[in-house]
Amino acid sequence: MILNIKEDRTMQMIDVDSSMLSSVGYDSATQTLRAVFNSGKTYDYFKVSQEVYDELIASESKGRYMRDEIIDMYSYQQVKRKSKY
Repeated sequence: MILNIKEDRTMQMIDVDSSMLSSVGYDSATQTLRAVFNSGKTYDYFKVSQEVYDELIASESKGRYMRDEIIDMYSYQQVKRKSKY
């Protein structure tokens, strides 16, 4: 279920209804999936197909889909927040 759409500096993010995730976004040019977890941490997952992203968005349990199909299946990197100073 899509609750809200907001603009990230690098990609459009979609707020999701999940006990694990706050929002997700996808850059089709680089096949990068960005996931913002409820813990506040943000991760980019690389070489994720559009189909996998679409399945995540359509899934009834986005947290379960992340655990089963994305986390530990794709290379990833934590996104560090930029300092205001």
